[in-house]
Amino acid sequence: MNTDARGAVAELHVLGAGAAKGLVAALEAAHHAETGATLRGEFGAVGAIREKWLSGARCDVIILTAPMLEGMAREGRVDATTVASLGRVRTGVAVRAGEPLPAIDDRDALRRTLLAAAALYLPDTERSTAGRHCVEVLRALRIYDDVGGRMRTFPNGATAMRELGGAREPGSIGCTQITEILYTPGVALVGPLPAEFELATVYAAAVATTAQAPAAALRFVEMLTAPESYDLRRRGGFEA
Repeated sequence: MNTDARGAVAELHVLGAGAAKGLVAALEAAHHAETGATLRGEFGAVGAIREKWLSGARCDVIILTAPMLEGMAREGRVDATTVASLGRVRTGVAVRAGEPLPAIDDRDALRRTLLAAAALYLPDTERSTAGRHCVEVLRALRIYDDVGGRMRTFPNGATAMRELGGAREPGSIGCTQITEILYTPGVALVGPLPAEFELATVYAAAVATTAQAPAAALRFVEMLTAPESYDLRRRGGFEA
């Protein structure tokens, strides 16, 4: 175990879905003050994070979709008694901060807005939950071929939103999970996808069975999912 000169845990390694990055950052200082651990976090598309962990990356706390963690609990990769829900996150639409908010209230409005977009900023369309869903929406609206050449894809939603915020093309649109939109400077949330295309993903956290700092890891999972952090989660885009 990695400890400091006092014997306290020196580092806590967190691997997580990009949707949880803002929440983890918001609780980092409180956890450090209580445990003395310095948090080392890495975030990305859930598929990429799962692959990184399975390839041997150090992990004390893992944050993925609830079904993924349930499967890993059955495989003995996470402590099943520590799995706890953060809440659900809907997929939403974003624009650059300061630009007019386009209409996305229903199928027709969303279709017009996407067709008119100068560019579409998306997370990984194969390994991220939101990215795959956005492609499905484009196909359901029968505009995938029309807008395919304007798609800009990135490893995760946070990177996609950061790039959208710095985009030069006025009228660009982003689509990813609402949490990633809310914690990224330079972009503004238009709203969730219309009910017909809604995607709500439930995320959970757990302690890895190979955790080198299991006590500090469990405490962080408790802080992430406790009633006391509910308002923080809600403001960040997590829903009960």
